[in-house]
Amino acid sequence: MDRSPGGLPSPVDQPYAPSDPRDQPPTAHGKLDQSSGNQPAGPGAAGEALAVLTSFGRRLLVLVPVYLAGAIGLSVGFVLFGLALYLGWRRVREEKERSLRVARQLQDDEERLTAKTLYMSHRELPAWVSFPDVEKAEWLNKMVAQVWPFLGQYMEKLLAETVAPAVRGSNPHLQTFTFTRVELGEKPLRIVGVRVHPGQRKEQILLDLNISYIGDVQIDVEVKKYFCKAGVKGMQLQGVLRVILEPLIGNLPIVGAVSMFFIRRPTLDINWTGMTNLLDIPGLSSLSDTVIMDSIAAFLVLPNRLLVPLVPDLQDVAQLRSPLPRGIIRVHLLAARGLSSKDKYVKGLIEGKSDPYALVRVGTQTFCSRVIDEELNPQWGETYEVMVHEVPGQEIEVEVFDKDPDKDDFLGRMKLDVGKVLQAGVMDEWFPLQSGQGQVHLRLEWLSLLPDAEKLEQVLQWNRGVSSRPEPPSAAILVVYLDRAQDLPLKKGNKEPNPMVQLSIQDVTQESKAVYNTNCPVWEEAFRFFLQDPQSQELDVQVKDDSRALTLGALTLPLARLLTAPELTLDQWFQLSSSGPNSRLYMKLVMRLLYLDSSEVRFPAVPGTPGAWDLDNESPQTGSSVDAPPRPSHTTPDSNFGTENVLRIHVLEAQDLIAKDRFLGGLVKGKSDPYVKLKLGGRSFRSRVVREDLNPHWNEVFEVIVTSIPGQELEVDVFDKDLDKDDFLGRCKVSLTPVLNSGFLDEWLTLEDVPSGRLHLRLERLTPRPTAAELEEVLQVNSLIQTQKSAELAAALLSVYLERAEDLPLRKGTKPPSPYATLAVGDTSHKTKTVSQTSAPVWDERASFLIRKPNSESLELQVRGEGTGALGSLSLPLSELLVADRLCLDHWFMLSNGPGQVLLRAQLGILVSQHSGVEAHSHSYSHSSSSLSEEPELWGGLPHITSSAPELRQRLTHSDSPLEAPAGPLGQVKLTVWYYSEERKLVSIVHSCRALRQNGRDSPDPYVSLLLLPDKNRGTKRKSSQKKRTLNPEFDERFEWEMPLEEALRRKLDVSVKSSSSFMSRERELLGKVQLDLAEIDLSQGAAQWYDLMDDKDKGSS
Repeated sequence: MDRSPGGLPSPVDQPYAPSDPRDQPPTAHGKLDQSSGNQPAGPGAAGEALAVLTSFGRRLLVLVPVYLAGAIGLSVGFVLFGLALYLGWRRVREEKERSLRVARQLQDDEERLTAKTLYMSHRELPAWVSFPDVEKAEWLNKMVAQVWPFLGQYMEKLLAETVAPAVRGSNPHLQTFTFTRVELGEKPLRIVGVRVHPGQRKEQILLDLNISYIGDVQIDVEVKKYFCKAGVKGMQLQGVLRVILEPLIGNLPIVGAVSMFFIRRPTLDINWTGMTNLLDIPGLSSLSDTVIMDSIAAFLVLPNRLLVPLVPDLQDVAQLRSPLPRGIIRVHLLAARGLSSKDKYVKGLIEGKSDPYALVRVGTQTFCSRVIDEELNPQWGETYEVMVHEVPGQEIEVEVFDKDPDKDDFLGRMKLDVGKVLQAGVMDEWFPLQSGQGQVHLRLEWLSLLPDAEKLEQVLQWNRGVSSRPEPPSAAILVVYLDRAQDLPLKKGNKEPNPMVQLSIQDVTQESKAVYNTNCPVWEEAFRFFLQDPQSQELDVQVKDDSRALTLGALTLPLARLLTAPELTLDQWFQLSSSGPNSRLYMKLVMRLLYLDSSEVRFPAVPGTPGAWDLDNESPQTGSSVDAPPRPSHTTPDSNFGTENVLRIHVLEAQDLIAKDRFLGGLVKGKSDPYVKLKLGGRSFRSRVVREDLNPHWNEVFEVIVTSIPGQELEVDVFDKDLDKDDFLGRCKVSLTPVLNSGFLDEWLTLEDVPSGRLHLRLERLTPRPTAAELEEVLQVNSLIQTQKSAELAAALLSVYLERAEDLPLRKGTKPPSPYATLAVGDTSHKTKTVSQTSAPVWDERASFLIRKPNSESLELQVRGEGTGALGSLSLPLSELLVADRLCLDHWFMLSNGPGQVLLRAQLGILVSQHSGVEAHSHSYSHSSSSLSEEPELWGGLPHITSSAPELRQRLTHSDSPLEAPAGPLGQVKLTVWYYSEERKLVSIVHSCRALRQNGRDSPDPYVSLLLLPDKNRGTKRKSSQKKRTLNPEFDERFEWEMPLEEALRRKLDVSVKSSSSFMSRERELLGKVQLDLAEIDLSQGAAQWYDLMDDKDKGSS
């Protein structure tokens, strides 16, 4: 502080204080008053009297609510509640005002107090004094203070000319909305510190500004129509604002754009005025600040940012506004230990434990774990995935709380810079909790983003062995840049819509903002999704009016398209369906694979490589046979293993059911809406509901695995579907002993406990056969007898016996795990028992699975430890069983993702129906050529067959013979055409195409179109799915036309193989076609056959 020569403070440094009136010279009026003390009271006395009356009137107003409550007859509780509410509001209000005063005083005295502490003025600091990381920028604060009044003028103009008209136009009730006062005050925003980071790239500059705004801002608004006034008077805002200058260019102004955002949510405190005073009520105060902070976060907190382009025609504006994440961190929240006890009982005399849960936060991404009751060492075992946008800067924050009915108790927190995870790749540590006691166990994995699909199978295989709860691990991320739309349809009355977009992937839906009064909206928003399997997932886009009731357009995009696109990116216009003829949407879609690139992690082998480790020929173990028994080389299941059969239940129809529906209080008799429930062996099935029919036809097939245990029964119940409680229509029971002995049962069963009704069932026992020679015929027959309402029929039965495991990894390096295993095929899984604390568990358990497509399905085995996660996994393609001896593998298998092995037996059995003619195809099991003609009817309503078994075998297998003549110049299509007499339907199955013609450099995207001539309308047109870039597509799709046989024989089936010329074009390229005269085809055969494709001028059947 500058001082005068005499050692006294200079007048400039002395604080200003109002002088005492007694020290001032008396004025003329003062002299007059003194000389005439008995004069009447002047204006000062009148002012004092008015002040006293005003104070009395205010205190009198306090009694008005009491009087009104008594006059209305309300309880005194309402008065007490209002008084408590007022006192709470007054307290919050005073605390905010006091906080603002203290903050302003600290800000005003900051320089003076600092200079007083250092015994020198800031102007006298030597040049060598500096701060290592954060630098003070007083010159910048002086510039901000100089600009602040002009910024206030700009804000006043912006609010009055731009924001106010927008608010008035958004709602008819706000047509009188106006800003009555806009003042930023005299306290400017201060930049406490500046930190400059070395740019991650040469074309950018990164600045972190630690800003503090403790201002006397005053903004008042008014809605004159409702006499409503509100506003803000005083505000505190503190946070770290990151400013990125990029791209750096070679022309003025050198910087192409400025991006600004808060790395973490800033702290906010607002002092309300007017009607918004109500927001200072306890409870609403913190809620209002939270809502406003959420609005700021949606605009200025990562991943959102404000972009200000400085040059015209800036490239990649969308990429700058919403850049791709730097990476993904997979957070494994494993456990905590040594937490403090917060629960107390009997007024604190008895100390309990805590009910801990954890909050994991990275930027705006927040995850909450489950609550573990009464535990100071909780085990969570949960996994979360967070996107990291800025390194350095962002932090992983974990807060642990004790769950309570009123307010949760704080147990501690930890913070970690994400840059440390990036540097380490994988971190698995116990982190101490700050502001509390105990530690939290985290495993953090940095996942890099790959711009190609080369390692997708490797990532998917790895994810199958990752234990993840509550969501499965992700294999990729998708970033959708939603730009604009054109020519959307108008609403009724030719009104402009208010379009918004809903983007969905499975059960995750995100929405864009609404753009008002336009059919050519511009959104310029980015959306991010995690993908578990990009090969099978789809992006669903719905363009709707802001009311969500009117759909303006739709788009479904298979994400597999991105896997073949350059750099996994699509940047183009997309045509909308269910919309106008020229309605389209412009989007940029960017996919990136998530790859864990760390030397600590060993990825499993890619599917298709031999997954078995045959240890049969290992040298015997050394040592005593008593201390270490020889290691078994094969399993030893019991004699009942592999003896299961499959029961195929065909629910055909019912007759003479009773009517349960009544109308008009029972005066009008209706019908029933019947359905069937089946129960067998602990499993239950349910048919579809047939509306308003007492003689319903279901024609549905169900399959269940059964054993040869005697006394089993199939329970069948028929119900009438109602809105409240379903009505009973009858029941019957079928003993399985005759079916298991004879193999087939076809009967009409009388329904019991009802006056009338009977049910037609057909049951067949399928015995698995250990040979793959009949698999193709079984798949062919299954496609023929497949009903439209039933699930896909099983072609094989897989029996698995899991005996034991060895060499499983230890827990925490020394303790053995408590392992269990999970066996799964598709959606069906089986979990074994848990064996306590051993690395060599013995399970001795078996499981059976129905297999629809043995060539493409696989057995997935995962070994996990109770509370420790994955110990290893195995993926066994069933195609390996098809080439094994007797379709069986029985040995040790090496586990992926760990050092262990498992001993199991897996055997496959082909399910051959004895009533479909397939048994005649194999000479091993059918020795009589006339066995086929002895069956009166084929399974599933196939027509009568009188041909011999060798003829049938030739009909089903000749088309796949390697000695067949080569395809024509345009290729061939494989079709099955037959008539399903039981359902009175013409059925066509499009199997595949081969050797299609390639006109250009790229292979076509073929699909098959079918049309029944002479009709050319949409009613008879059918279309298969489209296959990408192949000359030999596989379809295996079924199409049906309901018509009598006589009409089908008068039709011609026109089959066209086409290819889309481009995604944006509606034109289709004809690759070839064939026309089949159904009168010349034996529709009772149901055989697959290859047909030569011809051009449009020369079409006919082959």
